[in-house]
Amino acid sequence: MDTRYREFLSQLTVPLLEKILEKSDGLDFGSGPGPTLSLMLEEAGHCVELYDKFYASNEHIFTKRFDFITATEVIEHLREPRFELKRLTAILKPGGYLALMTQILTEEVNFSDWYYKNDPSHIGFFNERSLMYLANDLELEITIHSERVIFLKKLG
Repeated sequence: MDTRYREFLSQLTVPLLEKILEKSDGLDFGSGPGPTLSLMLEEAGHCVELYDKFYASNEHIFTKRFDFITATEVIEHLREPRFELKRLTAILKPGGYLALMTQILTEEVNFSDWYYKNDPSHIGFFNERSLMYLANDLELEITIHSERVIFLKKLG
């Protein structure tokens, strides 16, 4: 397994593992062709299901409930991010976490020079204000952990 990729994903896994209970049930939304994040979380004792529109289109996951859901480098690819986040929030247990990883557009970023927008599959970008709007709209408590990691906690 690619050590550098695991290190990259640890930006999300390390703080997430501090938030979730032992042996939690999770979903890796947008798991991709070679799931790594789910393996890292399983190594930490959690049960993780996979969903990816192209590689693991398991629609049955939308009938389950999860303690946490991860979406690493996914939200910037979504045509309807509010719809997808609402769908994910619906299957998240109260007190559960939706952990997002995407590059946040900050005031320091010069958009015309920003490397992140150069990927043609990146069609949506989020700044702190838009993330806070989504969190409020979906009745989630938001914590922006870093310029790349966001935690949304389901209230209730």
